[in-house]
Amino acid sequence: MTTLTIVLFLAGIVLLVVGADLLVRGASRLALAAGVSPLVVGLTVVAFGTSAPEMAVSVKAAVTGQADIAYGNVVGSNVFNVLFILGLSALVAPLLVDRQLMRRDVPIMIGTSLLLPALAFDGRIGRLDGALLFAGIVAYTLYSVVQSRREAAARREADPGEKPGPTGPAAVNVLLVLGGLAMLVLGARWLVGGAVELARAFGVSELVIGLTIVAAGTSLPEVATSVLAAFRGQREIAVGNVVGSNVFNILCVLGLAGLVAPGGVPVAPQALAFDTPVMIAVAVACLPIFFTGHAIARWEGGLFLLFYAAYTAFLVMKATSSAALPALQSAMVWFVLPLTVVTLGVLTVLAVRRQRASAE
Repeated sequence: MTTLTIVLFLAGIVLLVVGADLLVRGASRLALAAGVSPLVVGLTVVAFGTSAPEMAVSVKAAVTGQADIAYGNVVGSNVFNVLFILGLSALVAPLLVDRQLMRRDVPIMIGTSLLLPALAFDGRIGRLDGALLFAGIVAYTLYSVVQSRREAAARREADPGEKPGPTGPAAVNVLLVLGGLAMLVLGARWLVGGAVELARAFGVSELVIGLTIVAAGTSLPEVATSVLAAFRGQREIAVGNVVGSNVFNILCVLGLAGLVAPGGVPVAPQALAFDTPVMIAVAVACLPIFFTGHAIARWEGGLFLLFYAAYTAFLVMKATSSAALPALQSAMVWFVLPLTVVTLGVLTVLAVRRQRASAE
């Protein structure tokens, strides 16, 4: 491993973050100019834009044969998005959950998470699987845009004086989108190349590198967007960005990777047996937390962060064959997970009772 490898790896992360920021700015302004509501822009354009690094890295890795990085990046990013980003954002300020997110988009996130192991059961995401996933993101986006335009038209009828916010010249916004995409492509090339060299130098598998370093690096735009939104009081955006990004990662990122990779994207047995179920569990855990009071409290955010720390520690210990691994695994299986399930169950029952009492 050379100093140039580390420099290119870090430069790749910087290019991904800057490129995603330019892409989000340009695409958001174009969407608003087209009459799409800010909420849907947050769920689709902003969420998809901040997930563009995952797409660039995973597609590049799939094409060049580093399939474990392609699949591990998506799964690791989805776990990171919920546990780390929502956890950190909730610590900054308790997060409010929009009812539309809870009723429609969170179930879609859970459904896509459950669909992934069904498609990967044969050990790969093939071209047919990729086409199915990609068709899903097209349908999801079109539905969101059509619904948004209908709602915008209804608002204009109710308030003819309503005007969209400033969007700037269309040519400038197009240049921002193109410049952002160019940075994403170059940043993805440097990041994947550096990650592979790091994995070889430290004797760590590409899957673990994809699940941890690459996943966290490509999720930096989501971190910045959600934490800044929480700090500024735009708490619905913080949650919507994560939910939309997770849907995009599975449907679009893995869909495109499956379409362009020669022979599809192979899925390692370890990823299918452990990491994918963790991703599903994290997605399912959102429903009762979001349901109880339509908010994520600070203590729930702290719980998310602790879980992410334990998950990362487990991956590192397993990769290095640490002697402490059995103790950590036993503590998670026999203490932490059951306690969390019981807590979420009690909170859900109390929330249902409160809703019934208020309805009466």
